[in-house]
Amino acid sequence: MDLYEYEGKALFRRFGLPAPQGRLVENARDAAAAADDLGGPVVVKAQVLTGGRGKAGGIAVARSADEATAAAERILSLTIGDHPVERVLVEPAAAIDQELYLSVTVDRGARRPLLMFSAEGGVDIEALAVEHPEKLVRVHADPLDGYSPSAGAELLAGIEDLSLREKLADVVERLYECFVGSDALLCEVNPLVVTEAGDVVALDAKVTIDDSALYRQPELSGLAGSVPTDPIEAFAREQGVTYVRLDGTVGILGNGAGLAMSTVDVVVVEGGEPANFCDLGGGGSAEGVVSALEVITRDERVRSILFNIFGGITRCDQVAHGILTAVETLGLTMPIVVRLDGTNAAEGRRILSEAGNPAIVVATTMLDAARQAVELAR
Repeated sequence: MDLYEYEGKALFRRFGLPAPQGRLVENARDAAAAADDLGGPVVVKAQVLTGGRGKAGGIAVARSADEATAAAERILSLTIGDHPVERVLVEPAAAIDQELYLSVTVDRGARRPLLMFSAEGGVDIEALAVEHPEKLVRVHADPLDGYSPSAGAELLAGIEDLSLREKLADVVERLYECFVGSDALLCEVNPLVVTEAGDVVALDAKVTIDDSALYRQPELSGLAGSVPTDPIEAFAREQGVTYVRLDGTVGILGNGAGLAMSTVDVVVVEGGEPANFCDLGGGGSAEGVVSALEVITRDERVRSILFNIFGGITRCDQVAHGILTAVETLGLTMPIVVRLDGTNAAEGRRILSEAGNPAIVVATTMLDAARQAVELAR
């Protein structure tokens, strides 16, 4: 679950991180009022769950209420990376002396938390990591022992100003505490700034929380319903369907995450582009198949659907009945390729074949099914 900047900053403040307190508004009138209340120059920032806001014109400095009005009107009319801007954050402008980068994330390869720091923060941090990797310091923390001052010292060894290094060390430790304490997958501050007065302030917040840990985070789990993800993924969540939207034209439905992922791979091997990852789970009821197909067919790019079912606990004849019910209920006409194997597979294939629906193609192997689904999507 990704948090908006204003939500991430609120989380940071809970853990004692220095982050400005702004006002979240939905219209230009309230942006002007917020600028008046805050006094002095303010920054108007689009609240969208994507990067590149600055380059897209989603961040503006306003020196008066009138400028804040104009900035809010312009930003609220933008769409940034397919995300329409519906709210802006108005917060006091900082007198920036230096921009830094700091993050804590999960290094899945090393199976450890990874702290990263650069004395050159701001935009294009990704390019910096590629073109000048020596400027991005990486230090792992022990997942059992946790954060240690020695890790912070190693991370900040390039900071010559001892007073600044001490302030930064405190921020690093608090960010790590936030990362662990909120069950996060990522806590990133870019930029982490040093002001002209010598203060260290988190001017941005990018936070991703582990969805599987939300039951341990009651204060954060309430945000899940308010975060607008992809509309089809949001609908899938409402239907209780495990679904991830991709960019292709072949809809995929398997029973079990491993089989569904393998099906995605096989479609790619056969020259196709998967439209989604969708896991039917251990059952094959008509209701479950209807829900899954209703989710998949909401994506207008889908041109064919590949069912890949292995009957262990799941009975293939039940899945076959579920497919026929779903096709009739939803009035589907797009081609559906079905591969059934395992428990009652022969019976399931017979049921589908005898139904005589021209939209349903029965395949015998996984490769054959993927090949046909790719061809039918062209």
